[in-house]
Amino acid sequence: MLKFLKQVGDYAKGTVEAAKYIGQGLSVTFDHMQRRPITVQYPYEKLIPSERYRGRIHFEFDKCISCEVCVRVCPINLPVVDWEMNKETKKKQLKHYSIDFGVCIFCANCIEYCPTNCLSATEEYELAAYDRHELNYDNVAMGRIPYKVTNDPMVQPMREFAYLPKGVIDPHTVSHRSRGAGLRPEEILEKSETPNKD
Repeated sequence: MLKFLKQVGDYAKGTVEAAKYIGQGLSVTFDHMQRRPITVQYPYEKLIPSERYRGRIHFEFDKCISCEVCVRVCPINLPVVDWEMNKETKKKQLKHYSIDFGVCIFCANCIEYCPTNCLSATEEYELAAYDRHELNYDNVAMGRIPYKVTNDPMVQPMREFAYLPKGVIDPHTVSHRSRGAGLRPEEILEKSETPNKD
């Protein structure tokens, strides 16, 4: 008899524990029902990258002076600069420039230290390829200006959830032209320069 009562007690204890765990799981579910959606239906919806996003590097061949500063500041010595000395002008003449984006860590040191601003970061992040050798972009591929998400008629651009206007929780209803929460840098500067009337 005692053995039977012990089995019933163990069964009841297991049932209570199972109910407790189910309740914990449902509490997480109900908590997430109150939050804004984070799913993006890619490729039909794409997030608009933030203003300082470091995507694929854009290169302007005519501005480059072959100084190789980008190679020296790169943590992995990635850019390949091929040049020859022009004996008439006694200046370096750029022949070829390339970066392997399969290896690049997108730190943007090359952009930061370029003396002629021939390098710039773009919003392009779709660099997938079937062969890793296709990620080695030469000066022609890097000179191509990427297509902006907001200009693509086949895609619905969505603001990043951190940049939604105050009080808005659904990014599908917000126009990509609407202003996000917070102040722009020039507004912060203007606000700091005006004296407080306290």
